[in-house]
Amino acid sequence: MSSGTAAPVSAEQMVAEARKAFFVMFAFLAVVWAVQLANWAGDYGLSKGYSVISGEPGRLPDILAAPLLHWSWAHIEANSGPLFVFGFLAAYRGVARFFGLTLLVAVVSGLMIWFFESPGAGTAGASGLVFGYFGYVVVRGFFDRHLIDSLVGVVMAASFAYIFTGVLPGTPGVSWLGHLGGLIGGVVGAWVFRDRRAKTAQQSKTAQKPKTSQESKMSQESKAAGSTAVAKGVDGPRSALYKELDDLGLL
Repeated sequence: MSSGTAAPVSAEQMVAEARKAFFVMFAFLAVVWAVQLANWAGDYGLSKGYSVISGEPGRLPDILAAPLLHWSWAHIEANSGPLFVFGFLAAYRGVARFFGLTLLVAVVSGLMIWFFESPGAGTAGASGLVFGYFGYVVVRGFFDRHLIDSLVGVVMAASFAYIFTGVLPGTPGVSWLGHLGGLIGGVVGAWVFRDRRAKTAQQSKTAQKPKTSQESKMSQESKAAGSTAVAKGVDGPRSALYKELDDLGLL
């Protein structure tokens, strides 16, 4: 657009993005389940070979593959529902932004595991993404100054408050570090990918707003009054000069 500011998102555009988000999450889950089928058929060799192992440089790139892998059917079933729900809520405002968020969450969660998890433990699963999407959805409305997203965040936080227990140590077989890293990545992503259009549009509108005739008149009267006050308040040899300039309308 020639004005340099983004137009408000219409209801039709929101519906289109929500539809796109639905199909993206459906396809994402289909890929995760297809990988699980191949993983199961190979006696979970993919999980063993591409899980994140703390401190091993050769396994560092696996932080991008590990979220697609699971250790059992129960593991993937537990992650699938929350992954779809929170993923859809994270994606319905923009699929492109969602892809960036997914990458950020996977990296932060994976690095948290790689740096701080117990040596030798292989970690895989989409739960880091689940916590990342959850954190993003909860705080996104705060950064975007969007009422609906803020209400969605409050409802999600109240309805799934128990999920915060997943970032606390103590549950055997659960990588609380991966969950914590995912949650941190989601919150950071809400700030990184915040909607800057409304703020930019408001600043532009304020800067370009023309003054009304009454405002202009008040500004001129204020300037004249201030100039006269300065002239009257000056004593000494320059007082006459100030008076002449004031009479000529130069003050």
